[in-house]
Amino acid sequence: MSNFIGDWHALLVLLLAGVLPNEIWRVLGLVFGGSIDEGSELLVWVRATATAILAGVIAQILVFPPGVLASVPDVVRYGATLLGFVAFVATRQSILAGVLCGEAVLLAGKWWLG
Repeated sequence: MSNFIGDWHALLVLLLAGVLPNEIWRVLGLVFGGSIDEGSELLVWVRATATAILAGVIAQILVFPPGVLASVPDVVRYGATLLGFVAFVATRQSILAGVLCGEAVLLAGKWWLG
């Protein structure tokens, strides 16, 4: 193989252990999810649970930042989160706008404070 791709054994393991197990669940969700009513109590519960888990992960990353994010001051992390949320709300709940604004504030704050 070329140097760009690297060791093909590692790519095969990544495909078999990482991609295929996830894709099976996505396909099953697509097949069986089409017949589920979006307003059903089960789907409302699943959506609420997923949102709570995501909020917990975001809170954990903010309070206990991993890796290089730990070098960013707290005020910059919290400010980027707040301004990203403000951009999300101001743009009629555009996730892209919220993420881009938060990321821009995070990068600018880290660059400005060093």
